[in-house]
Amino acid sequence: MDSLSPAEITELLQAWGTGDRTAEERLWPIVYAELTRLARIQMRQERMSHTLQSAALVNELYLRLVDWQRANWQNRAHFFGMCARIMRQILVDHARARGYQKRGGEAQRVSLDEIAVISQSRAPQLLALDDALRHFAVLYPRQSEVVEMRFFGGLSVHETAELLGLSAPTVVRDWSFGRAWLLSYMEGEVLDGG
Repeated sequence: MDSLSPAEITELLQAWGTGDRTAEERLWPIVYAELTRLARIQMRQERMSHTLQSAALVNELYLRLVDWQRANWQNRAHFFGMCARIMRQILVDHARARGYQKRGGEAQRVSLDEIAVISQSRAPQLLALDDALRHFAVLYPRQSEVVEMRFFGGLSVHETAELLGLSAPTVVRDWSFGRAWLLSYMEGEVLDGG
């Protein structure tokens, strides 16, 4: 991705968003390495015997991206942030397709930090975390985006701040608050949003 400046990448993303196939063909090889890195981060959180691999996750991401009509990519960070979100959704969809019950059924409660190493028996927690994030997003949209970018996207504080147009200290506060809220939610505490 070093061959083009961030402004040139943004230009290509915006052209691709308007349907320019030439921009897509030029852009994809440039962003592929970074998307593969994001996919590896996502897959490290999955069990070792997961049927998806990082290359398959990137391919599924690509299939979803090319179906989008008129995507309005603001910049490189926005694109990669959205890709991290889509990858998370692919993994959630995959877990649901495998027949796991939402909110755990037989699952044991684990801390938010432990979710980072999801084994086969922890797929229900991935679904529970997705449910918690959806609920959190309704109450705290900005903080939810910070959690998604940091946890699922593997973005640094500074990358997240750039993507969301926030200061680094705000990202740190939102990240801390989000983790605490989600942990409380996943432990079954009733939260009123206040």
